[in-house]
Amino acid sequence: MANKKIKECFFCANGIDVDYKDTRSLRKFMNFYMKILPGKRTGICAWHQRKLSEAIKRARIMALLSHTHR
Repeated sequence: MANKKIKECFFCANGIDVDYKDTRSLRKFMNFYMKILPGKRTGICAWHQRKLSEAIKRARIMALLSHTHR
């Protein structure tokens, strides 16, 4: 069995809050097509994943983030 690296939650480790106005950190958790990446892939805990998806959706509504890559 291969050694798997256990991912640590980015927000828990750095002690920061999820904010819809911080688009630079929100983009880290989106792929090229501007889709939200799953928590299993990014290593974010479930509580922050819920807050993250809510923040991304708010940023899209406020036109801070686009819905697509074009």
